Amino acid sequence: MEYVTSKGLGVHSAVEVFKSAVSSHLLSFNTHNSAMLNTYHHQHNIGLVLTQALDLSSLRSRRKLYKKWGVSKQSRPHVKVAATDELGSAAAAVKEEESQLGEDMFKTLDAAVSAKDAEGVKVALDKLRELGQTKLWSSIPNITRRNTFIRELTTMGIKNAEELAIPSVRNDAAFLGTVVGVTSFVAVVAGQLPGDWGFFVPYLVGSLSLVVLAVGSVAPGLFQVAINSFSGLFSDYQERTLCHEAAHFLTAYLVGVPIVGYSVDLGKEHVNLLDEALQKRIYSAGGLDSALLDRLAVVSMAGLAAEGLKYDKAMGQSADLFSLQRLLNRSKPPLSSQQQQNLTRWAVLYAGSLLKTNTKAYDALQVAMSKRLSVSDCIKAIEQA
Repeated sequence: MEYVTSKGLGVHSAVEVFKSAVSSHLLSFNTHNSAMLNTYHHQHNIGLVLTQALDLSSLRSRRKLYKKWGVSKQSRPHVKVAATDELGSAAAAVKEEESQLGEDMFKTLDAAVSAKDAEGVKVALDKLRELGQTKLWSSIPNITRRNTFIRELTTMGIKNAEELAIPSVRNDAAFLGTVVGVTSFVAVVAGQLPGDWGFFVPYLVGSLSLVVLAVGSVAPGLFQVAINSFSGLFSDYQERTLCHEAAHFLTAYLVGVPIVGYSVDLGKEHVNLLDEALQKRIYSAGGLDSALLDRLAVVSMAGLAAEGLKYDKAMGQSADLFSLQRLLNRSKPPLSSQQQQNLTRWAVLYAGSLLKTNTKAYDALQVAMSKRLSVSDCIKAIEQA
């Protein structure tokens, strides 16, 4: 899309426009609508080109153009002044039009996000990018995996890279400690009850710890919700959550994966990337090709990379690794165990490099997400950083 901006004549450089104008005597603007097109096709078109030519063309070329268009030496200063004024007015008009178009398109984006329509989100972001308002969207469209080694993660700044994929037991320990502590306290207090109650109640309460240990050993998933709720007991929980989820959001935005929602609330932490259409593509008989798999792998491992860069021990890797494994299982052609491990290391490395390269955008996004702003407002925070 070509249009006038405050910096010049749009996508084509002024030099190219000048050369075209010399041969055609006309300057055409491909603007957003016919009304604006008519605004620019009037007597000052020559002046607009001359304004650009004064800065970008040789003196001989300018003289040729003046002569070809019959501009006398006495008139040239006046032409320049008129052209400068006209160019400023045209740029201001287009800037205002672009701003309005951008606001309208952000409303379209909000509607697509509300409908969980990933394709609609992508279309809106693509149009906003044409308007110059989402320059970072899909700015890294082509990524290709390579062989990656653990030492590369360490060199990049990942702390304890060898233990990055080992699930943390911090929440489990907090849960178990709380159960044992509470039941022990209740058992001691219940021991003061009169008669047989002072024997049976402490015994029953104390046995709860054994039941929790037994069930946790056989089916730990039954306690997962309760265990995860203990995350809120730690002072770094909110900071970790923002760090983790913002990493998913930003990397998805950079590699061109549409975001249709997010949450940083306790027990609901996630960045929603998959709509029904993409889920069907993932679980269809055709599976995932390497290009899409690589992009989704980078997004999946971004939270793990973010925590690894900031903390000695990552906490939220279990769900991310599970999501990645689901993607790996749908890869076409299938990947060997060694290839899957390499892809995981590479995805962490690539995601970490994106976060370090876009630090300002990453920090701004965390602030926006901490305020629970909308997806479109979070995108504005990224672009304005």
